[in-house]
Amino acid sequence: MSSFDDRADAFENKYAHDAEMQFKAEARRNKLLGLWAAGLMGKDGDAAAAYATEVVKSDFQEAGDEDVFRKVSGDLGDKATEAEIRAQMATLLVEAKAQIIDGV
Repeated sequence: MSSFDDRADAFENKYAHDAEMQFKAEARRNKLLGLWAAGLMGKDGDAAAAYATEVVKSDFQEAGDEDVFRKVSGDLGDKATEAEIRAQMATLLVEAKAQIIDGV
């Protein structure tokens, strides 16, 4: 194999790895967001975990984060503003990536 082929394979592998890590980070962020929202709604224990799972599943409706935002925003009603939810989503994505890197 030529060095060009080796580099092409390396780039493909890196792209696949990065895409997988982003998917995992977003799924973890959605779970953390669901737990946060569940707390605002007064849910805990199994009810909070079940709600977090619903939030994770809501991300499969369409590409991007808007489906998750709509789910959480609709469920929270006036318990959190759009800005608060979006800020929490951004913060939790950073936390989720750190957890994945740390192996948590």
